[in-house]
Amino acid sequence: MPLIEIRVPDIGDMKDVTVIELLAKPGSTIAQEQSLVTVESDKASMEIPSSHSGVLRELKVQLGDKVSQGSLLAVLETASADAAATTTATDTNAPANAQPSAAPAAPAAPAAPAAPAPNTPAVNTPATHAPAPTAEPAAAAQSSTAAVEAASASPAPASTEPVSTEPAAYAAASGKTPHAGPAVRKYARELGVPLAEVQGTGRNGRILTQDVQNFAKAVMAGQTQTNAQRSAQAGIATALPAGASTGAELNLLPWPQVDFARYGAIERKPLSRIKKISGANLHRNWVMIPHVTNCDEADITALEALRLQLNQENAKAGIKITMLAFVIKACVAALKKFPEFNASLDGDSLVYKQYWHIGFAADTPNGLVVPVLKDADQKGIVQISQELAELSQKGREGKLTPSEMSGASFTISSLGGIGGTTFTPIINAPEVAILGICRSAMKPVWNGSSFDPRLMLPLSLSYDHRVIDGASAARFNAYMGQVLADFRRVLL
Repeated sequence: MPLIEIRVPDIGDMKDVTVIELLAKPGSTIAQEQSLVTVESDKASMEIPSSHSGVLRELKVQLGDKVSQGSLLAVLETASADAAATTTATDTNAPANAQPSAAPAAPAAPAAPAAPAPNTPAVNTPATHAPAPTAEPAAAAQSSTAAVEAASASPAPASTEPVSTEPAAYAAASGKTPHAGPAVRKYARELGVPLAEVQGTGRNGRILTQDVQNFAKAVMAGQTQTNAQRSAQAGIATALPAGASTGAELNLLPWPQVDFARYGAIERKPLSRIKKISGANLHRNWVMIPHVTNCDEADITALEALRLQLNQENAKAGIKITMLAFVIKACVAALKKFPEFNASLDGDSLVYKQYWHIGFAADTPNGLVVPVLKDADQKGIVQISQELAELSQKGREGKLTPSEMSGASFTISSLGGIGGTTFTPIINAPEVAILGICRSAMKPVWNGSSFDPRLMLPLSLSYDHRVIDGASAARFNAYMGQVLADFRRVLL
């Protein structure tokens, strides 16, 4: 079979752009217009598609390489029909019978490009004598010609079932990367959207950001389900008696559609990116996790005096110690005493973590972010305070990296600088608990003979009731109160 060189097409005035992503591997079947690599300049990024269909024999570029218009990207092995078409397009003086090997593909060649792939040619290929397919079909093109070429060239077992030409169905069936840009892929990962199930509305079935948003909205509204949801529901249904409800169908009323402008002046502002992402995660966590909140108070009178003393001692060094640093240290002690709070559900198993990474919710102008303080058990109060200040500043500036926002085993949501008494913080999956703290207040506390003014800190512990029962949560909060009242207990 002939080999065709795939080169960088006209990409405008961009030169010496950097290859930032390889979208295909040698040996894989490539459809026409399927993206091979992603390149990036200082202004934008774009994908370079293949001009032909066939089997990718060699990639001529690596990550970090510089390419321009005309640079060699890959070598593609095409079927004879493609070769004939290429010859006709590039050499108008070539005779019509210059490619005698095109005869086997002749039955499929006259077919219109948009016609569905006929079953008969695919069945008659040698690949039909292979064992039944177990994972993905060999048909890897959207036109009839490309389908026949893929069936004859690919070593994978062929499928005699017709393959949908819709991009989402094709991606799901073939297991290949959906046709989407890197920014769209990242956005889908953040929302937890399976790209293979999204129907693209862009050119050549390309998945756009709006497509991902519409899919996520449809799932949240109950208008559609992901394959994972359908599989889980089917698994539950098989274990139930006939006619029993799975509880997956909520039968909610549709969201009210109101023309707010009828009642007065309005201003419409789009949600920030952070709120879109966090909103989807919070909704999933609230629906999927059975939340229960235990509320208590901790006497921090002596601890507050210690905090003020430490701030005076470290004033010249510019170190400011907050109450959150003490709460984090107290949480580590409580998590070690009650390890089920530092665990995660994994199917029917409970994963107990031997590390103590504490996430804390930080308020920023663009919304709530949750940086993670790693290895809190190995750090003192001063070091914790310094890292809290650094991570909070990065959050306000929008400079937090993914690694600085992942890996938490337990989370604290603090409203101490704002106010409030108690609230129900939403658990940050896959964690099983979260501690909310509000602003401390001076209250009269009975000491047995009289009322003493004591500085009390409200504690709101939300927990996953599938893992933690109410008695354990009450003991956790009570222990937190003991540690915060006498911080020497951290040493025990």
